[in-house]
Amino acid sequence: MDVSQVPGADRAPLMFDVIIAGCGPTGAMLAAELRLHDVRVLVLEQETEPTSFVRIVGLHIRSLELMAMRGLLDRILPHGRQRPAAGFFAAIPKPAPKGLDSAYAYLLGIPQPVIEQLLEAHAIELGAQVRRGRAVTGLEQDDDGVTVELAGGQRLRSRYLVGCDGARSTVRKLLGVGFPGEPARTETLMGEMAVGVPPEEIAAKVAEVRQQRFWLRPSGAGNYSVVVPAAGVSDRSAPPTLEDFKSQLRTVAGTDFGVHSPRWLSRFGDATRLAERYRVGRVLLAGDAAHIHPPTGGQGLNLGVQDAFNLGWKLAAQVRGWAPETLLDTYQAERHPVAADVLDNTRAQMELSSAEPGPQAVRRLLTELMDFDEVNRYLIEKITAIDVRYDLGEGPDLLGRRLPDVDVQQGRLYGLLHRGRGLLLDRTGRLTVGGWSDRVDHLADPTAALDVPCVLLRPDGHVAWIGDDQQDLDGHLARWFGNPTG
Repeated sequence: MDVSQVPGADRAPLMFDVIIAGCGPTGAMLAAELRLHDVRVLVLEQETEPTSFVRIVGLHIRSLELMAMRGLLDRILPHGRQRPAAGFFAAIPKPAPKGLDSAYAYLLGIPQPVIEQLLEAHAIELGAQVRRGRAVTGLEQDDDGVTVELAGGQRLRSRYLVGCDGARSTVRKLLGVGFPGEPARTETLMGEMAVGVPPEEIAAKVAEVRQQRFWLRPSGAGNYSVVVPAAGVSDRSAPPTLEDFKSQLRTVAGTDFGVHSPRWLSRFGDATRLAERYRVGRVLLAGDAAHIHPPTGGQGLNLGVQDAFNLGWKLAAQVRGWAPETLLDTYQAERHPVAADVLDNTRAQMELSSAEPGPQAVRRLLTELMDFDEVNRYLIEKITAIDVRYDLGEGPDLLGRRLPDVDVQQGRLYGLLHRGRGLLLDRTGRLTVGGWSDRVDHLADPTAALDVPCVLLRPDGHVAWIGDDQQDLDGHLARWFGNPTG
């Protein structure tokens, strides 16, 4: 194990249960999930101030479901704009499939600073500590915990460390974890700014050019979202300028549309990489520290938040002492394949954005195929992550999948999951959670909108067991929630 050594690191008392490097959406969500289980959490963020540029990001169906599970959605919705769950795959304009199996079958566009601030506030309300201007520079782990060194020499001790510190993750580099994949071959400029020509002229020019990585779309308050290919692959640490946008707009469209007064400017590439491992001993990776890919389809933030939901309860169980021996290992076993699938579908989408004849022929063919509801539905469910099924062994198709927000006697199912505990949803009224009642809730409801007798839900809303036999249930309770008490 190639771990950076902290010279002279001592074995001081553990100050925290978990230290999280990075207070983006993934880090903040993970902190909140851990605090639901009374885990002592410290979040270290190297930036002194929250994100300032107002980039719009999209929360897909599965992320909206997770927010509803924790009682956050009502807080988030007023800050966003709902759009149909359509046109995600390679921006091919097809309508949303009918009857998507979710109560939240839409996209929520929301400013990135707003969602980051809301999630950070949620974590702090639950008791997480957040310290800004704290950059991790070294780490050393032993059998008891992790010593984290910060810029300036301060050392902190915790039982576990999670790197949620982005694509250039210091934690991942200190661990020596490989990050194989493909470097950026193309780059795209993206920003929000005012324009100096009428909307009709913009719409006509965009329709005339018809290039996949080029568009101008109204974003509100008289501004436009502008996307245009960059001149080449450059040092992304240097932000683009308004003149870069004007130059590339003239190259692609023959006019710069009189763009001015930018609200924010950025660039993104098509680099695609996946960490070889998500865990080395007491140190784990999540979000962009574990995987990067082009933003096509808008999956990046969603993938990281979903990592946090999968990891949070498992790491909390490890800290609290009731985790089964292999529970923490299921984090990589479940999330690594999901990320690999996202990387593949973004690779495919980027190929379809090429102006070359071959990719354009494939794009035309796929556009025709998406007129079939089954094809369109398959791609939308993939992009929005409601198709994810974890491999929990043989069983009905529902096993390992997320359970939608079905009707129950007390209202909606997700309202029962706010505390981040497991749940036995029991239509027979004959079962019990027994010695697991400190970790798993029980709802006996013969009217629950289920096609099966009973389901055992994990805290992340995925189905861990289906059946009606108490002995079989007890075995699965032990598998996911450890030994019973009492």
